[in-house]
Amino acid sequence: MKSHSLRFASIALASLAASSLASCQETPTPATGGEAGNAAMQVSFAKQDMGTFDEPWAIAFEPGTGTLFVTEKSGAIRFRKADGTTGDVSGVPDVDYGGQGGLGDIVFAPDYASSHAVYISYAEAGSGDTRGAAVMRATLQCDQAEACALRDPRVIWRQDEKVTGRGHYSHRIAFSPDGDFLFIASGDRQKMQPAQDLSNNLGTIVRLLPDGSPAPGNPFTGEANANSQIWSYGHRNILGLAFDARGQLWDLEHGPQGGDELNLVARGMNYGWPNVSNGIHYDNKPIPDHAPGDGYVAPVEWWDPVIAPGGMIFYSGALFPDWQGNALIAGLGSQGLVVVKMDGKTASESARYDLGVRIRAVAEAADGSVWVAEDGPDAHVWRLTPQG
Repeated sequence: MKSHSLRFASIALASLAASSLASCQETPTPATGGEAGNAAMQVSFAKQDMGTFDEPWAIAFEPGTGTLFVTEKSGAIRFRKADGTTGDVSGVPDVDYGGQGGLGDIVFAPDYASSHAVYISYAEAGSGDTRGAAVMRATLQCDQAEACALRDPRVIWRQDEKVTGRGHYSHRIAFSPDGDFLFIASGDRQKMQPAQDLSNNLGTIVRLLPDGSPAPGNPFTGEANANSQIWSYGHRNILGLAFDARGQLWDLEHGPQGGDELNLVARGMNYGWPNVSNGIHYDNKPIPDHAPGDGYVAPVEWWDPVIAPGGMIFYSGALFPDWQGNALIAGLGSQGLVVVKMDGKTASESARYDLGVRIRAVAEAADGSVWVAEDGPDAHVWRLTPQG
């Protein structure tokens, strides 16, 4: 067992205060093993129940309206308007539901105000006992108070190739800040070695134009037997993908047994999986650690024991000024919200907030409130606002 396996064992999680209202609870300032005196430690918040959903996977706010859209893993999209009205979205693609597979991310196009285009990722069945991630672009129409529809759907991207199993789809979606490029996380599908094989797009982050075609200037364009979509490779299972305020792309991925990673993603770089990792295999077989000079990009921050991350955002709102510019991570294994202090190209965990349940997704509303979605059936979505 690696000596770093208890690296974060000293972090004490905050306890959640008992509810004093039926729909609003308060949580105290967290205890943390982070840097003493860091302002992020001082944040406390109230949490308001905003509804229950079945296995939510991603949450996103519609630009201009503040309507919250929630993807449910089994294959439904539901929404909640600012006035509390709820409804369903028709035209959702058929998904291959099971294991880690099903409906995934939902992202509104940068030009949504004029195009009404949305991008949706999901697990798609193939021939035989195979499946892979796909991304669909469609137009969202909401002509009724309690119903929306996806029109003119078109699959613009697929994992290459479809394989057996139901794990490590990743399929997170992020647009570059200028809106010109579409980035998609493509997991290794638990096959490991394809992440080091440039002929396929498994275990990679791909960079595309908004229509799904490979973006000009990708690092392996023109190389023999290389996939022209690839931006970076050597990834395992990416469940967070976001740009920070500086326009830098970061990914958040599950390690094996130990070694969850926060990576600064750069053009053409190899992040090492499965040749190196700060964790070990589930059967306790060792994996070489990241080390200087090994030819791979090491994570900027990592966790062992793992936090088992869900989604990630970079907070920019005014309600929580001490979180501005920091990464907010939905913690599945850590059962709460993990705050990572960002400083240019460096990052370090500064606080954890124990919500007592697996957290799958996190989003920021236009008013600066933070919304989190629990994982699993009958899962609550909570709105977090400053306490007091």
